[in-house]
Amino acid sequence: MKTYGIIGYPLGHSCSPRYFNEKFRQRHIAAEYLSFEIQDIRQLDVLLQQHPNLCGFNVTIPHKQHILPYLDEISSEAQAIGAVNCVKVSYPQGKPYLTGYNTDMYGFRKALLDFIPSGISRALILGNGGAAKAVRYALHSLEMKVITVSRSPQTEEEIGYAELPGFVTDFPLIVNTTPLGTWPDIAGCPPIPYDLLSPQHYLFDLVYNPEVTTFMQKGLTSGAHVCNGFAMWLGQAEKNEEIWGIG
Repeated sequence: MKTYGIIGYPLGHSCSPRYFNEKFRQRHIAAEYLSFEIQDIRQLDVLLQQHPNLCGFNVTIPHKQHILPYLDEISSEAQAIGAVNCVKVSYPQGKPYLTGYNTDMYGFRKALLDFIPSGISRALILGNGGAAKAVRYALHSLEMKVITVSRSPQTEEEIGYAELPGFVTDFPLIVNTTPLGTWPDIAGCPPIPYDLLSPQHYLFDLVYNPEVTTFMQKGLTSGAHVCNGFAMWLGQAEKNEEIWGIG
């Protein structure tokens, strides 16, 4: 039986195991999808030894960047983004050969274009982790002006949360790439000036569990349009299947 899975910590919020295992069952595919909750990426070698039938796995917080040194090959897009969320495992010499991809970018771009109207050209990205890198890549591919909001800004393209009041009005698209608000800590949300939001704003939250996050609810209260990350997740999951050759 072929094995697929997801590595990260924590993994209680992920719907990947349910999604893929149901798909395997419906298609009568002899495969399983498991959750591999690992805090330290150095545990990956042990994981590969314990699961010699592992054919592919997803990578989530906090390992999307940590995994890069462990890969034998990285797709050009994942290299440009600087983060990997999908790995294909092959065994050309009897040993695992890991190829990394970034399917977050595909999922996000597809979901975003279904959500926002044409003409939006400015976006704020909340957070600067691995998911933020994929979002930035997708937004730049759409020729948007992008500013990243970080707790500790490092470059000219980053600002701190305290500076947001001077930017929110002119940036109609705000994308939350942080895990704030993810189940079970659903009360959390990014510290942005929600009172400055209006019906001209579009809030995209990469979190999809719960369905309506506190970030989204606060946006709705101010009249903003909101979208959670499920459509993005579904888009990247479909791209994963293509990469892994599941059919």
